[in-house]
Order: sequence, then C-alpha cells, then structure tokens
Amino acid sequence: QVQLVESGGGLVQAGGSLRLSCAASGLTFSNYAMGWFRQAPGKERVLVAAISWHGSSTFYPDSVKGRFTISRDNAKNTVYLQMNSLKPADTAVYYCAASPISARLIDTSMYRYWGQGTQVTVSS
Repeated sequence: QVQLVESGGGLVQAGGSLRLSCAASGLTFSNYAMGWFRQAPGKERVLVAAISWHGSSTFYPDSVKGRFTISRDNAKNTVYLQMNSLKPADTAVYYCAASPISARLIDTSMYRYWGQGTQVTVSS
C-alpha cells in the first residue's frame, strides 16, 4: 500500500516562503520520479516541479522558475518543495505524486500515486 502524505501548507503573505514536505511509504522511493502539482479552484491541475530518481534532473514551468526548488532525500523517503517569493496566484492545493519513469518528468500521465494535498494560501 502506497501512501504519500503532504505537509507544510498554510497561509503566508505575498513575498513570503513556505516549505512543503511529502513523506512516502509503501514503495521503493528511489525508483520513482517525484512531482509537485497544484490545483486552484476552477482550474486544471498543473505540474509545478519534478525531480528524477536521484535528483540529477529537475523541471519547473516558467510560472515558478527561479522561485520554487524541488529536492529529495531518498534516505528519508521524502520530497520537498521550497517556495519563495510567493504570489497570490500561487494559491492552490498542492499535491505530491510519484512516477515510475525518470527520463520524462513532464509526462504527467505517468504519475501513478498521489497524496491528499495541502492547502497553500498567499495573501496580498
């Protein structure tokens, strides 16, 4: 049984920072690429960061590039998302997800396991 549990969300002022964590269990963590997605009310879920099996490759869309950093600690079965310079447009539920592929991080259809999400709200 695979579980992904996000934590670290909350309310922050514009320009502030948050660090999200996702703890994984029930899978060989290092054999999965990990991604962070977000979904705002009435909008599609989108990929905001992804990282390969051992962290050698990362992906960020232009909307967060330079502000968000994804990292992983395979010894702790945990992936992190450091979010700096937050904007109100970053307000969403953030989900972590696991994919068995590592070479194509943006192939979102390959993400197999999903967490329940954590709310991030950025006030202006």
